[in-house]
Amino acid sequence: MKENVLSATVFTLLLFLNTCLLNGQLPPGKPEIFKCRSPNKETFTCWWRPGTDGGLPTNYSLTYHREGETLMHECPDYITGGPNSCHFGKQYTSMWRTYIMMVNATNQMGSSFSDELYVDVTYIVQPDPPLELTVEVKQPEDRKPYLWMKWSPPTLIDLKTGWFTLLYEIRLKPEKAAEWETHFAGQQTEFKILSLHPGQKYLVQVRCKPDHGYWSAWSPATFIQIPSDFIMNDTTVWISVAVLSAVICLIIVWAVALKGYSMVTCIFPPVPGPKIKGFDAHLLEVTP
Repeated sequence: MKENVLSATVFTLLLFLNTCLLNGQLPPGKPEIFKCRSPNKETFTCWWRPGTDGGLPTNYSLTYHREGETLMHECPDYITGGPNSCHFGKQYTSMWRTYIMMVNATNQMGSSFSDELYVDVTYIVQPDPPLELTVEVKQPEDRKPYLWMKWSPPTLIDLKTGWFTLLYEIRLKPEKAAEWETHFAGQQTEFKILSLHPGQKYLVQVRCKPDHGYWSAWSPATFIQIPSDFIMNDTTVWISVAVLSAVICLIIVWAVALKGYSMVTCIFPPVPGPKIKGFDAHLLEVTP
């Protein structure tokens, strides 16, 4: 009797599996955690790519533990970061601690797990783009004109405490040009550029990066029209001319000092005195 019940159960299970396979229903495919990002070292978010759903509704959950711990935790927030994401707020974020996490996909046919991912918040920092980029053409009376720009750091970052250091980079180009001109601005939030093409409309963008981490996305482009009477200032050419002139002067002075009088006589030879052929100058001497 028991053998009949067991055989019936196995048969039913196989029939169910066969029916599911014929209908294209399978366990979910393997998910993949592809990115984790922190905008300010205080919170972070991780995103994953789902595998195939096997033709069935599939649920996803992210579990994690910190290095040195054995207690597993589930993702505290599946909403803030958007679909297929897990957000860790301030109370769940620890610096200098490694998070070990994986994603579990489950449907009626079974489960699959992503590979484990090791995350240190210190090294996944990618800030938001800088804000309030302002661009102006300055034409002071006593100096040559230049393009002046100013911006603000991202609002989520507190630079006053010294906990965060940001570096900035600027790029610009004429509207119809293909290549960008890039300038590194360091930690300053202002910058000026002297050499521009008069009459051109320029696009200007700025981005930032922390001391450890990745460059932000570029800020939205700001447009500026350069006046047609904008005077170009090729500083490099004038510096080269000045240096070359100084070198030539030094060579002349050195040559004169080395050659001394011979150099002078070579340039200005002495004028010989008059001589009459066949005339003896001793005849003019007075005899006592």
